[in-house]
This record gives sequence, C-alpha cells and structure tokens, in this order.
Amino acid sequence: MREMIKMIVVLTAISMASGGLLAALREGTQERIEIQTLEFVKGPAIRSVLEGSSNDPITSRFQIKDGDALRTFFVGVFDGQPTALALETSAKGFKGDMGLMVALDVKQNKLIGVAVTTHAETAGLGAKAQSDPKFGGQFKGASIAAPPKVTQDGGSINAISGATITSRAVCGGVAGALATYEKLKPQILEKIKEVK
Repeated sequence: MREMIKMIVVLTAISMASGGLLAALREGTQERIEIQTLEFVKGPAIRSVLEGSSNDPITSRFQIKDGDALRTFFVGVFDGQPTALALETSAKGFKGDMGLMVALDVKQNKLIGVAVTTHAETAGLGAKAQSDPKFGGQFKGASIAAPPKVTQDGGSINAISGATITSRAVCGGVAGALATYEKLKPQILEKIKEVK
C-alpha cells in the first residue's frame, strides 16, 4: 500500500511538471506561431489580393472588436493613400470550412479580389477555388453594394465546373465579409487613416 501511494505521488508530480512545462512552451511560442501563420498561410492570399500596394499589408494591420470576435484588417497603400483593405472571413464549403481573404477599395466601394487561404475541398474540383486565379478574378471590380452570386443563382460569378457548392460558399463568404465591413465601416475608416 505504501509503495502504491509513493508511486501515485511521483506520477502526480511528474504530470504537474510536464503540464507546466507544456503550458510555458505554448505561451512562449504562441506569438511566433501567429507570425508564421500570418506569413505562410494567410500571407500569400493577402499579398495576392492587395498586389501592387507600396507597403507590406501584413505589418500594416489593425484589429477591431466585433462582439465577441476580434477581427483583423490588412491595409494596402496605393498612390500614397491607404485605400485598400483586406479582411478574413470563412465559409462552409463542400467538405468543411474554408478560409477566405476579401479585399476591397474603400474609396471606390468595389471589390479588389478574393483569395482562399485554407480549405478541405476536393482536389481538382473545389480546390480550384484556391488555385485558379480566373475564379477569384471574377470578383474584381464588383460593387460592394450587392453581394456576389453564382450565375445559377442569378449572379455574375461563373461557378467552378463540378464545384457549385464550393463556388456558392465563396460567394457567401464574400457576402459575409461585406456585411462585416458595412457594420464596422465607421471604425474601419478611422483606423485606416492612421496607416501611412
């Protein structure tokens, strides 16, 4: 019995020490993980939708509280003015959640571009939402006043062949991003002025 208690005490001490070490390791690397995620997962999409900006949109970002969520906005400077904005949103695709980056021109109230950051869509079909620039290019120049829709739903976006659900999901994600922009527009326009 005495050996059993001794073994339980030793195992408890080892478990507590291991848990504390893992928690400290997580805390110590969390910022670095966020930077790596921004640079290598979201960064390519941010840079593609804000292509041609004279600044680095990843470093020119700000956050705004939206209810319980903290939303991050990436700013693009064109012709010396911070006129472009990219925001992250998500949509429910055919096989799961999709991460999207939606960019818009705040002066002209038009979409600049849409890019997929993460997805679990079918290779060769829905995955084209991320890999085919023609699909994302269809959103460029569209007014932010009306949410985009695929042609099957009366809109102007040509769905990816064999991936209508994915295409609708992207359009829905863009519509969600535009609704977020409209809701937070006064705060966004104030914050964007601070970017040089």
